[in-house]
Amino acid sequence: MGAFHAYDIRGIYNVDFNKEDVYKIGFFLPKLLNSKKVLIGRDVRLSSPEIREYLVKGITDSGADVYDLGLTTTPMLYFATGKYGFAASVQITASHNSKEYNGLKVSKEKALPVGYDTGLGTLEEWVKNREVTLSEKKGVVHEKDIKEEYISFLLKYKKDLSSLNIGVDISNGMAGILIKDVLGKESQRLHYIYDEPDGTFPNHDANPLVPENVVDLQNLVKEKGCDIGVIFDGDADRVMFTDEKGNFISPDLMIAVIGHYFLEEKGIKGNVLQDIRSSKAVGEYLEPMGATIHTWRVGRAFAAHKLREIDGVFGGELAGHYYFKDFFYSDSGIMAALIILGVFAKMKSKGRSVSDVIATIAKYENSGEINFRIEKKQQAMDVIRDYFISREEALASFDFDGYRVEFKEWWFNIRPSNTEPYLRFIAEASSKELLQNRVSKVKELLQQFV
Repeated sequence: MGAFHAYDIRGIYNVDFNKEDVYKIGFFLPKLLNSKKVLIGRDVRLSSPEIREYLVKGITDSGADVYDLGLTTTPMLYFATGKYGFAASVQITASHNSKEYNGLKVSKEKALPVGYDTGLGTLEEWVKNREVTLSEKKGVVHEKDIKEEYISFLLKYKKDLSSLNIGVDISNGMAGILIKDVLGKESQRLHYIYDEPDGTFPNHDANPLVPENVVDLQNLVKEKGCDIGVIFDGDADRVMFTDEKGNFISPDLMIAVIGHYFLEEKGIKGNVLQDIRSSKAVGEYLEPMGATIHTWRVGRAFAAHKLREIDGVFGGELAGHYYFKDFFYSDSGIMAALIILGVFAKMKSKGRSVSDVIATIAKYENSGEINFRIEKKQQAMDVIRDYFISREEALASFDFDGYRVEFKEWWFNIRPSNTEPYLRFIAEASSKELLQNRVSKVKELLQQFV
């Protein structure tokens, strides 16, 4: 079984894990998290009903009760976990992965994520090596419906968006179960595509970071003359955007946009979290508003814990996750979308377009993430770091998620993927020429490892 990863349990169903594995995960999870009740939800993938069946069987055979939300977005599960004090919860989803994948996202009390270092590693060892001994008293399954309560929570963050012409791609994902109750029905100024949840993902994979998956939204924005385009991933914990011209906006820049809501409008000054790949422009934009920027590792398993540790107001990642203190330090794509759309509605009333606002934030040339399939990851990372710091003065250096090294005119991050066999590189520079020069040198240095 190769489904246990840094952030969650995920893989191709019936290849990387199967129903017997799911049963054991369900059986041992209550003991791992010391809970006699487990909250569960699932996405619309074709394998989710079977996974749900065997997860429930495992949990109840251990003697613990199941509280089943049914079809749900992942943030809905986080909301219910935190709101109702569950010490264990599981969302059945493979998020943005293609249809043959599925998985389990595990949380504990206060909706804190359980990663490999905080429990999944132990769970994997138990699943592989421990025997199942049925409880004398079997657990009970309860159905739980929190949809209306969750919608009411989200609506607190909705502003008057009637001035905006908005295009929305649901990616046939789970945002479709409630987005129209929150954002509104189809209208002359609100246009939806692929809004029916469909586990076969018939139109495109539910991963907005892949450019080809955003093309239909970009065309919709241009066809309908939209002010902004919005696209969700498969389980609605991530959201990304295009401007009025259809240009994709790097998700880390939206951390800066969210600052207008919390730091300016609400006047809540404080700590803001970004991941190690985020543009320098984010901190430069937010610090004058009263933010103290903290940089940390990639992934919810790390970000949610860190945001709580620093008592941060909000945070975000290059991958389109946005975390909020008001949301149990967890991520919600729809909550982020409402806040960001509200900011742009206000900006439009001042005559400013989305592209204009983004242009005031994005001051640097950025490479985007470049992937290298490399086995000797640590050695390769060391070669890149050592080459540049031996030739230029480093102004700052981080080594907790690969390496991020900052110089006067540019910076880079090189890190091993936690979920795929890749080394990921990203760089940012004050000019296109400098960026191209540094990226070319990195590709040359890594050639020996490819």
